[in-house]
Amino acid sequence: MLQALKSVVSLLLGAGALTLGNGLIGIVLPVRMSLAHVPPGIVGLVMSSYYAGLVGGCLWGRGIILRVGHIRAFAAFAAIVAATTLVYPLWIDRPLWALLRAVSGFCMAGLFATIESWLNLRSSSQTRGKILSLYMVTSYFASTIGQLLVNIWDVRGLELFCLGDMLLCLSLVPVVLTHVSGPDIGRVAPLSFQKLYRISPLGVVASCGSGLISGALYGLGAAFGAGIGMSVLAISILMGITTMGGLVIQWPVGHLSDKYDRRTVLLWVLVAISTICLAEYAMSRSPWARVSLLLLSGFLGGGAATVYPLAVAHAFDYVERDQMVAASSGMLLSWAIGATAGPLIASQAMAAGGGWALFLYIAAVSGVLAAFARYRMGRRTALPPEAQGKFAPLGEATVTTGTLDPRAVGAPEPWRLDHAEAAL
Repeated sequence: MLQALKSVVSLLLGAGALTLGNGLIGIVLPVRMSLAHVPPGIVGLVMSSYYAGLVGGCLWGRGIILRVGHIRAFAAFAAIVAATTLVYPLWIDRPLWALLRAVSGFCMAGLFATIESWLNLRSSSQTRGKILSLYMVTSYFASTIGQLLVNIWDVRGLELFCLGDMLLCLSLVPVVLTHVSGPDIGRVAPLSFQKLYRISPLGVVASCGSGLISGALYGLGAAFGAGIGMSVLAISILMGITTMGGLVIQWPVGHLSDKYDRRTVLLWVLVAISTICLAEYAMSRSPWARVSLLLLSGFLGGGAATVYPLAVAHAFDYVERDQMVAASSGMLLSWAIGATAGPLIASQAMAAGGGWALFLYIAAVSGVLAAFARYRMGRRTALPPEAQGKFAPLGEATVTTGTLDPRAVGAPEPWRLDHAEAAL
């Protein structure tokens, strides 16, 4: 583990600084808009714009990297993100903020794609799993700390934007000074949605549904907290617990999914998410509402964060190994589309039913996904546990394309080919 850490420490530092700055800006914007009494629909539009930019970055960002080279592309993307961060407090204009968030999402897709490809270059088949775990831990911890940094200065001032900008700029230093030659980004053409859906209908639908849940939860969670009168400190703790829950719960859930039918584990995770959200909504008028909110937020965040890696793991059980990188790209795109729509739909629910309707929205999406998972369980015989691949923790906030995934290394396994052909 120490040897693996030594080989990638500079890149992890860059990724950590990048995630710190991005996490800080991601909580400052919705809190500031909510304190300014911006309607939930507008807040949802601004926050969903980031994921719309992420979709664009997934589709076209790699082409830019191929044309100009990884170092120049990384520097350009980081400079654009840093510049847009300083524009927010200068012109407080809602359409402009939505445009800036879209630009930031596009550039962040390119930045994370470069870092993850670099990490892949520095890893071997023996260390790739460890490096992926280190990367996920770094991302989750940095995102959590980024949420808490909102308490350093007044959210209405310029200082937090400057701090976020400094962190984004500092992410350049360890990356561009690395001694290793640039990674081979390569073009990864995603499988068509039609073919990917034929291979794993539940994987594609669950990925999109995960985006619908996570986009709303992380995009509007801070705005929800401000809307019900929580302090900035309480909001940052709420979102920090939610984020860390995603890191902690992925491992035990992943272990269960390796021992039992993955669809059953996914079904119970979705039922748990729906139950937690309905309990939160039912207690919204209780004096203990905020206490229960903090107590359950880690479980809600953990459940929300496991849906996407479970969906990917399930799809990978039926995908040929040499197609896993392409399949992962298609699954990520499905997630990003859902994450773009999530804040828009959830914000309309909040505008109609109040802030606590955010939980009704998440419960409804989880319930529909659970029903579809149960339907698919009756349409396809479960794989025996020994035939399933290994679960791997994945972070939704990054742009992991599968090149770093240890499951995509080596020759195709015969049982995968058999089951993929049977699915077609």
